[in-house]
Amino acid sequence: MDKTDGDWKKDLTDEQYRVLRGKGTEAPFSGEYDSVFDEGTYSCAACGTELFDSEKKYDAHCGWPSFYDAKKDVVTFTVDDSMGMARTEVTCTKCDGHLGHVFEGEGHSTPTDQRYCINSVSLKFDKK
Repeated sequence: MDKTDGDWKKDLTDEQYRVLRGKGTEAPFSGEYDSVFDEGTYSCAACGTELFDSEKKYDAHCGWPSFYDAKKDVVTFTVDDSMGMARTEVTCTKCDGHLGHVFEGEGHSTPTDQRYCINSVSLKFDKK
């Protein structure tokens, strides 16, 4: 997407800008979608790209919305060692907005054994 930093600041709330453009993290258990389990679709709050279906959301008890899979070809993975540990950052492929991180091998009872730990502020939920 061809948006300037000023465009993003104008189009996003301060918290959305901090997380989506500045790679921040919202406080655990503070996001509006952590405990939402209605049927629908989760899209990128910055560009509207559909990212996750509600049937792939589960309660990982971690304080952030958790999904075991994303829609095909809509997220990008990047190694993130910024906190002194190796993590995999998840960004929106279309706008490069920071969504959160994905973790593997935690033993969750999901088809992929992955936990996409996503910031609520990075998402927009469209209820069916």
